[in-house]
Formats: sequence, C-alpha cells, structure tokens
Amino acid sequence: MTALTDEDLDFLRRPLHGFLTVAGGEPRPVWFEATAEGTIELFTEPDSPKVRRVRRDPRASIVVAAPVGERERWVSAAGRVTLEEDGAHDLAKRLAARYWDLDDPARAADLDGILATDLVRLVIHPDEVRRYAY
Repeated sequence: MTALTDEDLDFLRRPLHGFLTVAGGEPRPVWFEATAEGTIELFTEPDSPKVRRVRRDPRASIVVAAPVGERERWVSAAGRVTLEEDGAHDLAKRLAARYWDLDDPARAADLDGILATDLVRLVIHPDEVRRYAY
C-alpha cells in the first residue's frame, strides 16, 4: 500500500510516540501529526542531526505501535521528506497540547522554551505504508 487509510489516520491521531529513522540515522522517538492529506509531520531545530541527514538523503520512515495492554497494532510509513520553513511553531503547540498537560506550569514553561527556538517542519510523504493489527 502506498497511502494511509482512514483507519491508519484514526490510529495515528492518538497521542502515541513514533520512532523516526532518517537515512543514515538511528531510530528516535518523536511526536508527530498525521494530516488529512496523508503526510506525517514533525518539528525540529534546523541544525539538528536529522535535518543534516535529510538534506543529504531526503528519505525517512516512522513506525508507530499501540501501547502495552492493547491488542498488537502498528503502522509504518516511509517515503520522501521535505523540510518546510513555515508552520513548525504551530505544529509544536498542537503536539504539546496533545502529549502534555499544559495546565502544568512546568510543561507550559517547557513549551515556551521550545517556541523560543528556531524550528522547521519535517514532512514525510509516504510512498510505502505497512500495517499490522491483531
């Protein structure tokens, strides 16, 4: 399959961690957002190792699995990555609200720290999607 299904998108809209691998890099746990257009978006600093790797080889994959206690399920998406200069701060705000309790002053301060940095969006355009559900 080359596209995320509606069922995949429902699963990926949950506050789960993904494991991102860029060409030449090690898997890293990340926050992510699956879009209605079928892309996967992340944010990072423009001088991060993953951005340097993507500039050399614009391929990446992400694997997202259901947490312990749920029936086994995972979705993997791999494809070309684009770096986008706009929208990263808005994405960071949305994802922080999804993953953290922003009523907690410590988490709100963490988000302020993230928003004070330069950020870019990494957008994965899947050309291969695999999935498993038990």
